[in-house]
Amino acid sequence: MSLPPEKATELKQIIHDHLIKMDIHGKIRDVLAETVRGDGQHGQRSLSEEDFIHALQRRGIVEDVMKDLHFTNDVSHTEADSVNKSATRFVDKNITQLKTTNISPLRRYLYLQVLGGKAFLEHLQEPEPLPGQVCSTFTLHLHFRNQRFRSKPVPCACEPDLQEGFLLEVHRDGPGDASKMADATTMLSICDPVHMVLIKTDTSGDTTLISSYFLDWRRVLGAPTGKTSVSAELLGVGSECKVAVGVLNLKLELYPPLTENLSPDVVTTQQSLERQKTAEKERLFLVYAKQWWQEFLEIRPSHQSKLVKIFAQDENGVNRPVCSYVRVLRAGRLLESPRQAARFVSLLAQERAPVVGGGVRQEQWCSMMAFLCRNKGDCEDHATLLCSLLLGFGLDAYVCVGTKAKNVPYTWVMTCGTDGSITFWESFTAHRYLHRPIDPDAPPMVPQPKPTHPYRTLGCVFNNKRFLANCQPSDAVELCVFDFTDGSRWKAMSEEAVRSVCAPGSTSSLPPTPPLCSPSVAPNEASNQLELEMRYLLAEHRKDLGLATVWDDHLSYLLSAALSAYELERCTGVLCGNEEFQDAVRRAVPDGHTFKGFPIHFLHRNARRAFTTCLRSAFCEEIVCCRGDHVRLAVRVRVFAYPEAACAVWIMFACKYRSVL
Repeated sequence: MSLPPEKATELKQIIHDHLIKMDIHGKIRDVLAETVRGDGQHGQRSLSEEDFIHALQRRGIVEDVMKDLHFTNDVSHTEADSVNKSATRFVDKNITQLKTTNISPLRRYLYLQVLGGKAFLEHLQEPEPLPGQVCSTFTLHLHFRNQRFRSKPVPCACEPDLQEGFLLEVHRDGPGDASKMADATTMLSICDPVHMVLIKTDTSGDTTLISSYFLDWRRVLGAPTGKTSVSAELLGVGSECKVAVGVLNLKLELYPPLTENLSPDVVTTQQSLERQKTAEKERLFLVYAKQWWQEFLEIRPSHQSKLVKIFAQDENGVNRPVCSYVRVLRAGRLLESPRQAARFVSLLAQERAPVVGGGVRQEQWCSMMAFLCRNKGDCEDHATLLCSLLLGFGLDAYVCVGTKAKNVPYTWVMTCGTDGSITFWESFTAHRYLHRPIDPDAPPMVPQPKPTHPYRTLGCVFNNKRFLANCQPSDAVELCVFDFTDGSRWKAMSEEAVRSVCAPGSTSSLPPTPPLCSPSVAPNEASNQLELEMRYLLAEHRKDLGLATVWDDHLSYLLSAALSAYELERCTGVLCGNEEFQDAVRRAVPDGHTFKGFPIHFLHRNARRAFTTCLRSAFCEEIVCCRGDHVRLAVRVRVFAYPEAACAVWIMFACKYRSVL
């Protein structure tokens, strides 16, 4: 196969740079010297080229070169990767089959190597895992300028063997500049950090956020050799945000190397100026927020008890304006509609921030990257992500802060239609509720609409640009009028003040917004695997009861239509295809036989956990333990993959048997 001249030149350059990086010349010199010494001692004839090649092969030099020379895409690639060919790294090809990608010799890259971890003292007593043993693992996630990467999981240990290399493209921002190579001055002005998130996955598949770290990579610009090593001390999250959890050894290198390095003092000065500028903006916003809050309290004394949330703590214990947690997030072709976006968010598991000991609920708002990597979070994380996606779909969306039943603090999302309609979106379930306000001045005999939503009071609403506090006489949701132009009902913050600290790039302390990753689950393979496991568990359960198991594969196949209809209903709110399913079942069940079916929905793919949960239902147990004449059993599993690691798992158990009176 012939290559075009420019591709051949590019390939030669890549191979040449890789051989230099491996110090191939030094290895060849060592082998040559050793071979010459060995032959001289034995008085053999002079070396030929063929003898030397054999010596290289015996030492494994050629094999090492061929094995390592693989540029591959990370398994977790983003929607933007098809446009920006930047998600590139070296990967052990034995892990999985990965795609190859092109590296442009005309672009600048930051090669970030993770050379292992140390001092993860929580795992000091962790025993060495045996070969094939299932154990808890660490996975490192990275985000840099719209590029996302994920390491292969490694066993948890005091010194975890995190050995990875990531090639990050440092592209320019200006119009028409994306294809040009960034020089030292341009890179110095790029204040976007490398966001590193460390996730622990236990043996049951449950994930825990260990650390969220922001690496300022620009110190490499002042390194004399173009390379620098960094010991990154990772701190805990939430209530442990001041406690070190471990250290990662990193090495940074620019490719191709800079022709002229900057002075370390120049880099330090730039970083210091950015910190000063950020601190001044944050100080001015705090002064404004205090004045605005005082004015709000003067309107009505009862406002002191309203849930008006201006600042919130992130996973690192940093207080940030709540508007900075919302971004305009476009999902490309990963999500097709606002309702599908709501379904995706609802599939991310619910978990409150862990707290040591009892007491009041620990509130922790996560950065979007940490939330997506952990794949679970509290109502605030779900609401801000859903609001960001709805804004990306062009809706006028806001996060609502208030309470639900029993006066429990809660957040949800609302959208304002062009016709004045107000719709509430529940981020945990993807349910939508049309708001119909009650008229308190209407005569007693006039029927009033009954609220269908679970929300009780509303303190404030916000998105990425606006923050408005509810200053109506009553903060009951059913009495609220959502006319944001009416200053007597809603007190708005200055949009300019919000923009000064919340707009992308306004301050260097704001975490960058990550793109969504395409699904990491192959739905057909996952469905088949989980269905086989469920069949095995069901058959074993019946064997323990002394019952035989006879499968009806045709009936199992027919259940797919029902599961597909259930998922479609969750996405669109419309149930369709049920008539065809019912007709097919009637044809498959002979006269005089009874059919029973039990569908159930999960957010995980752990077969044993799912089967145990199913048996808690008396109706499901009745199907699984069915006794009678001519009993035939069926089970069908459908896994629907969504962005990130989110998936909807539908399982349906069914049986048919001859009715005996």
